[in-house]
Amino acid sequence: MTLSFSLNGQPRTVKDVPSGSSLLNVLREDLGPDRTISLKDGCAPQGQCGCCLVLIDGKPQVSCAMPAEKVEGKSLLTLEGVPHEEKRLYGEAFARTGGLQCGFCIPGIVLRAKHVLDNNPSPTDDELRKKLDVHLCRCTGYQRIIEAIQLVAAVKRGEAMPPADTSGKVGTNLDRYEGIELALGERPYVDDMYPDGLLFGAVRLSDHARARVKKIDVAPALAIPGVERVITYKDVPGERFYGLIVPDWPGFIAEDEVTHCVGSFIAAVAADDLRTARKAAAAIEIEYEVLEPVLDAERALEEDAPKVHRRGNKLSHSRIARGDVDKAFAEAAHIAEGVYVTQRIEHGYLEPESALCVPNDDGTLKLYSQGQGIFDDQRQVASFLGVSTDQIQVALVPNGGAFGGKEDMSVQPHAALLAKLTGRPVKVTLTREQSIRVHPKRHPIKMYYKAGCDADGRILAIQARMVGDTGAYASVGAKVLERAGGHACGPYRVENVLVEATAAYTNNPPCGAMRGFGANQANFGLESIIDQLAEKCGKDKWQFRYDNAVQVGDIFSTGQILEKSVGIKKTLEAVKPHYDEAKARGRAVGLGCGIKNSGIGNGASEWGKCRLVVEEDGTVSLYNGYTEMGQGLLTILIQFACEVTGLSPDLFRAKVDTTFALQCGQTTGSRATLFGGNAVILAAEDMKKALDANDGDLEKLKGRVFVGEFLCNDTVPLGAPVDNPKTHTAFGYATQLVILDEEGKLEKVVAAHDVGKAINPVLCSGQIEGSLHMGLGYALSEELPCGDDGMPQNMTMRGLGILRARHTPPMEIILVEEHEPEGPYGAKGVGEIGLVPTAGAVQGALYDFDGERRYELPMKTSPAAAPIVGRRASKR
Repeated sequence: MTLSFSLNGQPRTVKDVPSGSSLLNVLREDLGPDRTISLKDGCAPQGQCGCCLVLIDGKPQVSCAMPAEKVEGKSLLTLEGVPHEEKRLYGEAFARTGGLQCGFCIPGIVLRAKHVLDNNPSPTDDELRKKLDVHLCRCTGYQRIIEAIQLVAAVKRGEAMPPADTSGKVGTNLDRYEGIELALGERPYVDDMYPDGLLFGAVRLSDHARARVKKIDVAPALAIPGVERVITYKDVPGERFYGLIVPDWPGFIAEDEVTHCVGSFIAAVAADDLRTARKAAAAIEIEYEVLEPVLDAERALEEDAPKVHRRGNKLSHSRIARGDVDKAFAEAAHIAEGVYVTQRIEHGYLEPESALCVPNDDGTLKLYSQGQGIFDDQRQVASFLGVSTDQIQVALVPNGGAFGGKEDMSVQPHAALLAKLTGRPVKVTLTREQSIRVHPKRHPIKMYYKAGCDADGRILAIQARMVGDTGAYASVGAKVLERAGGHACGPYRVENVLVEATAAYTNNPPCGAMRGFGANQANFGLESIIDQLAEKCGKDKWQFRYDNAVQVGDIFSTGQILEKSVGIKKTLEAVKPHYDEAKARGRAVGLGCGIKNSGIGNGASEWGKCRLVVEEDGTVSLYNGYTEMGQGLLTILIQFACEVTGLSPDLFRAKVDTTFALQCGQTTGSRATLFGGNAVILAAEDMKKALDANDGDLEKLKGRVFVGEFLCNDTVPLGAPVDNPKTHTAFGYATQLVILDEEGKLEKVVAAHDVGKAINPVLCSGQIEGSLHMGLGYALSEELPCGDDGMPQNMTMRGLGILRARHTPPMEIILVEEHEPEGPYGAKGVGEIGLVPTAGAVQGALYDFDGERRYELPMKTSPAAAPIVGRRASKR
């Protein structure tokens, strides 16, 4: 098929377009060096995320769901064709307002905004929310996107653009690093990279959750023209199994082995183009002996359950015991208990997994990764290939969202092995459906909670038993359940504690790290119990929480004495006026208080590592070992360097690769700011001394490398037999208030967060807003159930239940700064705490509305969920 159309004002003719191609295929794959990378593939061919938006004869259309032949003779506009000055205006507005984080969805939103403003120069916020309905943003919560579009509208009407911060100092709102380029689709993600000689990779996954692979026949794939190589387990030269903690994840399932889930890898293909690679992968013939899967975590722990792995189905068991819970319950005036169930959640980041590997002339490989820990990628890929780590160079390409889901490897080893065997660059990118089947999810956890208080409302004891479904592979499941158990008492003072938390293997998709990391699951059950106790003893829910909130000198769930930076009461005080006002108006309200560790802790040695390199062109390269994934890490690391050195932020170039040995592990546990920031400060202090010794002349420092390495190794494992066990370095605290309207729908959320120090208030608030958006979906509409065959029952972006702009209520963020002495300039992590208390607060508001206790997430049948899931809300 030959297509002719106008693209960005230029006539285009594309020959030999395969039948069935989408417009997105043509614009990204068939135009050679003129391809339009501002269009992103987030969900093709679903047309449900908006990342691939194009204007066709002036009308916005998602290109992944548009058959290519339908644009014959039409005029197409992408961001590449928008005049430079107009594009720059949108880029500056999104950067200035904090209207982007990972940036993957924003080019499509910018083009939508252009269409809206071209036709309506003064839209209302509600009009914009409706216009954005086809677009998903997993990072921002939409509020700042609306602000960015309104800023563009204001500037177009003659108002001034707010000036950018140029100091880069701590506490200022430095624009996001590369924010303009991200907003306009000009900074490539992995899948936007097309080196010369590129081969396209595709993978074949298991068709069954648990089945013995009898035979793998790759001949049908090799017979397809354009296929360069097909690989299976037979081609792996090194260790076939890998994993962050437990090496139980096979890069390929071998013949006569049993698959673990529908995300198990069977084979991979490299071909001349993407369509051929995916066609060939599908053509591979696999003979199975289908076996009964185990899909329930409690069933998996029974003696006669089918074994997911030879080691058995119990991955881990964590236990916390303090005081005497039986005696405390016997003395309690009031007891509350319940069984709470949380659901499996898909991360829903907009950028599917992608990896590119390029052979170097010296026989080494360069891997471009979107992972959350490139040094773990380097270690595991080297092991898979049977080579030393110095044979694998890894460079981070800041990703389009992760939220914990890109800690484990996905297609990095497959891209690397294909590149090694073909001698050519190979890029492997998963489809949205494959992504959902492969990467680890949020753990479903069943929790048995019991708590007691005295007649005055003082909590005496908490007992909890938790069983989590960790799915097919260990990932970091043991740590998630350890963290859930460790946060079982939340930010409350409890002297008598008995908590047990078990992680069980099943044949469901794997579960691992996701924002909150077990703390939010525990918090859902806990906050319901807290509300019940308050009601039983006749106390106001705010007062009950305030009276029981921890202070300096109190003991955390794990037994750690809290010696510093405990801001929970300040966050409660911050929301109190809003709470009182809403109650006075007769609104249903819910409260949730949360705590989240900053730093992995539990005995881990944790590093922050930095190198500041003065380059020949006068810039300063800032290398660190942690990943940028939309949270703004690279921006605030530059701010730390600016604060110490006094240099302009424009001089710094942030880089994450294996040039230096900066192994810090995964970007997880809300720790990158804490430890990475301290390392940057150390390096910057040495640089400042050198500047002072050379009259501030950066030219004289060219070629110098300044080292900053920060080690935290003073925490102890959970249950360590020591007095005052320090299980974590620092903690963030939050109180969230959920207000419902007269129909029980979300009216407003007020969130007060102890952040230690807001290094960049705009980015900090944006992180919390995005967390709230995710937390509301977690509470009301998001889930990823699996069928009897272990296959996720829904793999569409709309079906995942993620809130759209019109569903997301107004949010008010209150930043509380309770100085953290171990943090850089007093800061601590905020990436996860934002959704820890949310579901509990929503549950409390719903109970206030209709008197119904809810014990299972998501609360899809509630009035608050009705607008999201498409039901009519019931009246109180």
